[in-house]
Amino acid sequence: MKNTNIISTLLLSTSVLLFSLPVNATSLLEIYQQALQSDPQIHEAEARRLAAMEARPQARGAYLPQISATGDLTESDVSGSRFSFLNAGTTTFDQSSSDTNWSVSLRQSVFRWEQIVNLKRADKTIAKAETVRESAQQDLIIRVAQRYFDVLAAEDRLTSINANREAIARQLEQAKQRFEVGLIAITDVQESQAAYDQSVADEIGAKRSLATAREFLREITGEYVSKLDAPGEDFPLQTPEPNSETSWVDMSLSQNLGLLASRLDEKLARDEISFRKNGHYPSLDLVVRTGESTSEGDVISTGPLGSSSNAFDDTTTNDSISLQLTVPLFAGGGTSSRVREAVYLHRASREQLQRVTRETERQARDAYLGVLSEISRVNALEQAVASSQTALQATQAGYEVGTRTIVEVLNSQFALYAAITNFYQSRYDYIMNALRLKQAAGTLQVQDLEQIDEWLKDRPTPEEAATTRKEGA
Repeated sequence: MKNTNIISTLLLSTSVLLFSLPVNATSLLEIYQQALQSDPQIHEAEARRLAAMEARPQARGAYLPQISATGDLTESDVSGSRFSFLNAGTTTFDQSSSDTNWSVSLRQSVFRWEQIVNLKRADKTIAKAETVRESAQQDLIIRVAQRYFDVLAAEDRLTSINANREAIARQLEQAKQRFEVGLIAITDVQESQAAYDQSVADEIGAKRSLATAREFLREITGEYVSKLDAPGEDFPLQTPEPNSETSWVDMSLSQNLGLLASRLDEKLARDEISFRKNGHYPSLDLVVRTGESTSEGDVISTGPLGSSSNAFDDTTTNDSISLQLTVPLFAGGGTSSRVREAVYLHRASREQLQRVTRETERQARDAYLGVLSEISRVNALEQAVASSQTALQATQAGYEVGTRTIVEVLNSQFALYAAITNFYQSRYDYIMNALRLKQAAGTLQVQDLEQIDEWLKDRPTPEEAATTRKEGA
């Protein structure tokens, strides 16, 4: 870029050897790796994906035989007496027994409509979970890049304001000296003082904004990062490939992860209708049972005719094979109501799909046009910096000979640093639009961050730049 040396000189006011900076800068890719390990949202998406993966074994398990076993042991002791008119006396008895029962049953589903539907739904549920997980990873790339460049933009603004404040301070000092020798009026001093006071207030606000931006980045990474790499002056501005708005829209409509998830939602809602209809369909199960019951004990009786003892030991075995057919006849209208509910929900999912389709197309077009417009804007703002520098020099020269006022000098100075800040911001906007275009097309990958990272370079923080300017002064 033809004016990059001017921009660098204006911001730093002196040359800085990057290798001599006290703190090594953190790259964009390093920030992403930290976020990948620390960000709760990506961990939540991974946990939900793992949970959804269980849909297939659950659906398959319903098809397999269900085996259950039961058993019980009962100990009882019964005693009492009874009066008999026939024997003209009372008979007492004491009965103790031990009962053991066990059974094993096997139930094999022969036909259950909900199991057929669930097996079909399991694959769609897993596919959706995978899609949502990939979408979350792309969203993490966007969030990391956005907050990364938000920090750089806040640093640019603070650096610009610092440089502007220091320049105004020099103007104020010169104005006071010139007023003391009678070359200018007191109003010029007052104008310079007002501009300096405003720059101090702006600097306080810029520091607060930078601290907030760094906290937003820390929220994702879990660590505080004091220094970041920034785009170098030779950062390339590349048009999208393919260079066709229609091609990017077509890719988005076929590959956008959010749109793919919505399509799966619509299919799952359609399957839900079939699932709810299960309440109208019969079911058929094969049931095999085997079991045994054992009862043993004795009864002791004492009466007018003497005593008696009776022991018993009974064992019963029960084996059965049956086909159980269940036909639902009437459920109070609940089944029909649930089917209608599923129909309405499917209708809602279709409308949602239509909405997401339109949003995806809009996002693809907007990002594509954003990339093209930011390329032109970066070039225009680069030229604006050079023009603002020339205008400031002319205004300062005019002020020296009395044809311009101090207000015009201060305004030109402010316009120059604003142009520098806007120039850097436009480059960040270009990068974000390029990433969002790939996100809309469903092709955004970590390799895109690696490619951007190759063009990022170490640079001083606002604090280091301010220190450098003071040492240079």
